[in-house]
Amino acid sequence: MSTKKPHIFRKSAGPIVVIGDVKLTDEEGKPLEHGPRFSLCSCGKSAKLPFCDGAHKEV
Repeated sequence: MSTKKPHIFRKSAGPIVVIGDVKLTDEEGKPLEHGPRFSLCSCGKSAKLPFCDGAHKEV
């Protein structure tokens, strides 16, 4: 990982967007693979939790 600070923001009525170098783990501390930009689900409806799959749009 580089020393560049990540940028994290929430889209209105949508996912939490993460850009940059971060270490994402599950609740047991196991690493979760991701790219340099990814979205986390904030509605709980995603089939790919913790990542957003756009399920919030189907409401």
